[in-house]
Amino acid sequence: MPRVVAITNQKGGVGKSTTAVNLGACLAQAGITTLVIDLDPQANTTSGLGIQRDRTAGTTYDVLLNGSRVESVIVSTDVPGLQVAPSTIHLAGAEVELAGADASEARLRSAMEGIQHQIVLLDCPPSLGLLTVNALTAATELLIPIQCEYYALEGLGQLMRSIELVRRHLNPGLEIGGVLLTMYDPRTNLSEQVAAEVRGYFGDKVFQTVIPRSVRLAEAPSHGQPITLYDPQSRGAQAYVALAQEVISRGRQPSTSF
Repeated sequence: MPRVVAITNQKGGVGKSTTAVNLGACLAQAGITTLVIDLDPQANTTSGLGIQRDRTAGTTYDVLLNGSRVESVIVSTDVPGLQVAPSTIHLAGAEVELAGADASEARLRSAMEGIQHQIVLLDCPPSLGLLTVNALTAATELLIPIQCEYYALEGLGQLMRSIELVRRHLNPGLEIGGVLLTMYDPRTNLSEQVAAEVRGYFGDKVFQTVIPRSVRLAEAPSHGQPITLYDPQSRGAQAYVALAQEVISRGRQPSTSF
């Protein structure tokens, strides 16, 4: 049974797709067979790993709406050991199409049976709709990116309530595996203040690694490459390598719910 990590926060622009792409690459380069499942209709993770967004072959839309197995839509990336189940803009209508369908919140979990990867990363859309609920139902743990900016904790209460509802009704084993500070700028007092606030709220759930605000991280997706291929010596690459090691290490520890 793989570790299934849902990367989620209903706020947009916090680094979910950046983390899915680069953490996935760093885990694979550390020898962990890794699958990234892109559940965001924007398909930024898909294109960030060098896969065309408008491909006509199988996508996560087929998994959720047409009953395809995840294994049937997986494609390989330029990083050995890293594969992706790509997204498509057609997922934008999936919330409506799934509404009222049988077991609509557990489609992904059922379709993932038999996956052999050691870690699966689920890139969630910036919402708490059925796509995210499918991810939370399938996940064994959550990774919550929080940007070091004003209103960083805004909306987290709603996310925590949604997590608790999923635990109660769909996935009692769901845990918070880690909280990741992103877009950190050590030159500003604001980043320090937000980091302190987040650590005060989540305690040791917060990763020691912080992801810096970085031009190179922002550039890499336009080249269809994770940062470790685009600029392996950059601060962003070094940060995601360190994060991957923390994720691996935490997986060997007995975990506790938040």
